Amino acid sequence: MQIFSFSPFGYEGALVSVEVDLRRGIPAVDIVGLADGAVKESRERMRSAIRNSGFEFPPERVLISLSPADLRKEGAGFDLAVALAVLHGKLGTEQADGAGKQAPVLVMGELELNGRVRPVRGVYAAVSTAYAGGIRQCIVPAENCREAREVPGMRVFGAERLTDAFAALQDKSRFAPAAAEGSGTERGILPGGAEEIEGIAFGAPVPGFAFEDIRGQAFLVRGLQIAAAGGHNLLAFGPPGCGKTLALQRFPALLPLLTPEEAQAVTRIYSLAGLLPPERAVMRSAPFRQPHQTASMEGMCGGGSRCSPGEISLAHNGVLFLDEAAEFRTSVLQMLRVPLESGSVTLSRAGRSTVYPAAFQLLMATNPCPCGNFGSPDKLCLCSAHSVEQYWRKFSAPLLDRIDIRVHVESRPDSTGSTPPPDTRQLRVQVARATAAQRRRQGGKKNARLSPSEIAAWCPLPQDARLLLDEACRRSQLSPRATAACIKLARTIADMEGKEQIDEASVQEAVLYRGNGGDIGIF
Repeated sequence: MQIFSFSPFGYEGALVSVEVDLRRGIPAVDIVGLADGAVKESRERMRSAIRNSGFEFPPERVLISLSPADLRKEGAGFDLAVALAVLHGKLGTEQADGAGKQAPVLVMGELELNGRVRPVRGVYAAVSTAYAGGIRQCIVPAENCREAREVPGMRVFGAERLTDAFAALQDKSRFAPAAAEGSGTERGILPGGAEEIEGIAFGAPVPGFAFEDIRGQAFLVRGLQIAAAGGHNLLAFGPPGCGKTLALQRFPALLPLLTPEEAQAVTRIYSLAGLLPPERAVMRSAPFRQPHQTASMEGMCGGGSRCSPGEISLAHNGVLFLDEAAEFRTSVLQMLRVPLESGSVTLSRAGRSTVYPAAFQLLMATNPCPCGNFGSPDKLCLCSAHSVEQYWRKFSAPLLDRIDIRVHVESRPDSTGSTPPPDTRQLRVQVARATAAQRRRQGGKKNARLSPSEIAAWCPLPQDARLLLDEACRRSQLSPRATAACIKLARTIADMEGKEQIDEASVQEAVLYRGNGGDIGIF
């Protein structure tokens, strides 16, 4: 029988074959295969766990080989696989020959000295990689069993102790049968409290994070609705206390649930990072990441000895929100430019590289100047022209050019007036309409990520709308990327209204949101 484990490195990871040879000599345990300290220590944990579980540890010299030999093995997830390989090797040559005809099995888990199996990270990634490699059965910690079962067709056994895992290795009927109809994610079963609007699933509103709390900021709320409908990047700037952060933190209420294909990639990333919530077998809600302003380059793009995912990969198929964006390091802000364009990030460490998906939507909130009063009609700005210029230079023109929507948020002293607050469900209706149109027309690709050829195919402009756009481009001196952003915004607005063709009103609103802020001299 072949016993495999998993070495998490980057997004892909690698299967590791665990082999054991019992030979004559002074009793000892040797591990070969470029193992790190945690893996080498597994021989002591494994020896104690075997004895404390009622088994007899082999009196021979034990050689444990982890292959491929040139792949560095890290972490404590190899404990259970090594222990089962030792116990299986101890069965004897006659039994081992008969078992060698059995199907290979993936084994993951950390052992306590008393034989209890502790949960490990990366189980979903390991099981999906094993299934792609032809392995159809796995033994994982009982606490990781739910995420392992999310891989359709995999037979899973959740072990609480080493004795349970060994019994399952000898009796394959203990493995849960493969679900022929697929997992809950594949069947499209919605989580509790979710609702469908025009065929698009949304999660249950989180109390305290609905748009009913936002008053007097209709222009900002409309911009967030457009951003959610088309996946557009957004920048909100205004004086302190105007409600930028309050509104942007409620943005997840407008996002549809992830499709099964999107959920698989997000779940794999969170599994590798060890951030998969124990109560969830799969990530169905779009991620919403809000890193602190002190985040480093490695924290944002990923890194470390295992090339762990950073914030931009954890925000894949979701949102990266930078509050007080001007307080982030300039290098961190400029690093966002390539992932925003490519939707991925490549990490290289010690001669190895990995590619993480990073198709995230960027939201930023900032003050218009260091004191926050620039452009305010009723407050005095104490900043010099040079300090305001230096403040905005941190973002750079190439980064700002990738922001489709810019919203100047003004203070609203009459926020308690008679204007009714926005209704979250009504906002979702137009987002659902636009999402359904994009899935039907573009296979789910967001309007914000359309290529030039796709813009030409799916965003044709009538003559009056084209003239309006050309005039706006000449007046504002828009770059080709900015012009394309206006067209994509107009496509999203038309989709929200249920229009098959982009009209003049859609272009006019798109130009307004793309160029907002020019009236106070920022863009």
